[in-house]
Amino acid sequence: MADNRRWWALVVIALAQLMVVLDMTIVNIALPSAQVALHMSDGNRQWVITAYTLAFGGLLLLGGRIADLAGRRVAFMTGLVGFAAASALGGAAVNQGMLFGARALQGVFAALLAPAALSLLATTFTDPRDRGKAFGIFGAIIGAGAAVGLLAGGFLTQYLDWRWCLYVNVPIALVAFAGAWVLLPDGGRHPDARLDAPGALLGSAGMLSLVYGFSEAESRSWGDGLVLALLGGGVALLGLFGYWQTRARVPLLPMTVVRDRQRIGSFLTVLLVTVGMFGVFLFLTYYMQRVLGYSPVKTGVAYLPITVGMVTGSTQVAARLLHRVPPRMLIVPGLLLAAGALALIAQVGVEPAYASHILPGMLMLGLGMGTAMMTSVSLATGNVAPRDSGAASATFNTAQQVGGSIGTALLNTIAASVTTRYATAHAATVPDRALLAAKAAVHGFNVATWWAMAALLLGALVAGVVVNADRAPTPQAARERTPEPVESAT
Repeated sequence: MADNRRWWALVVIALAQLMVVLDMTIVNIALPSAQVALHMSDGNRQWVITAYTLAFGGLLLLGGRIADLAGRRVAFMTGLVGFAAASALGGAAVNQGMLFGARALQGVFAALLAPAALSLLATTFTDPRDRGKAFGIFGAIIGAGAAVGLLAGGFLTQYLDWRWCLYVNVPIALVAFAGAWVLLPDGGRHPDARLDAPGALLGSAGMLSLVYGFSEAESRSWGDGLVLALLGGGVALLGLFGYWQTRARVPLLPMTVVRDRQRIGSFLTVLLVTVGMFGVFLFLTYYMQRVLGYSPVKTGVAYLPITVGMVTGSTQVAARLLHRVPPRMLIVPGLLLAAGALALIAQVGVEPAYASHILPGMLMLGLGMGTAMMTSVSLATGNVAPRDSGAASATFNTAQQVGGSIGTALLNTIAASVTTRYATAHAATVPDRALLAAKAAVHGFNVATWWAMAALLLGALVAGVVVNADRAPTPQAARERTPEPVESAT
């Protein structure tokens, strides 16, 4: 592609990814209002997030393979149209089941869109200098998208209705679709290859079983037979998925993608990081709106320091140092800084603590996450043969979404269980029911946040031990070692 056309293509790709990020942050702000409007319980509210992330993560590998086979531009544009339609359906939801279903449908089309976007970015920018700049801009736009989503979610929820937080995706998708039609080249395809239907079924069923098991633990208890069966069945199905991938003629997850030590390190790190992060954002939203009494707009503004930190970390730290220092020298300090931020946030009480705990914690969290995640993206997509770029991108996104699904279900279960126990234990000593409810909720959030911090520390340990590259890899390295096949992938 011509140089100027490449950079315009980056704008289109980032706009589509921005929509996915925008949707997640907007929904976080709108969730308390949607919960009241559709009469959701505290145990069920997490499904607004989990239905999306579960469908997204469960089908990402399949979406990445479809992008490789049908063409990344076709997959990208189809994902945009489907995502817009699912968003419109969610905005029109008349009950919680309809909203959960629309969110799951959004995840299905996001699973087609996201790996196509990331593989288009990875194959469009192959020069190390341009690649670092492109990924830095991509990360900054995503960070800005989080800020726009938080602010837009606040304004739309407060001054219109929470439903507009879903409707807003429609015009964004249409603009991105027009840009893709004009600017994006059709990526490589392997029309004779087959889709791995058994692999898709085993992987999706395994992840669904795990996440559903975590979510049911809050209402049934961890020792309940159904919960244990779901968790054990999920592990077994994922084990079968891994075995099948070594036998399938055209696996969803090629072994060449997961045999690279650096990519394995980035996948495991991202999985653990998102286990901790997704639930924390859910808790902060409820803490600010339900405990501190913030309006949706004020909540959105209060989240801005995270975005400032993320943009700074991705563009001013990671993008500048990515090809100068070993990747783990960026990932490990970034995750340690983020873990310190959660340790600070986990000490809040019912008294206002934004300036003393939340504000510095958000700045630290954004800076650490922006540095670590941008570096992990480059590790996951850089050192891979072009024919497997869709699978590599999808695997990275799968780790992110599966971690988010498990983290949201697990941490919400921990928070809800701890909240119930606290309220029961202190009912006699705190006669003010409103104060008791606030204290119990904050205690539940704090305990879950400590668990989230532990997940980030484990992610830092994994990155420090597994990732050992001297520099972030580039696509040229993969091409030098792995020649393109002359025959079909079958």
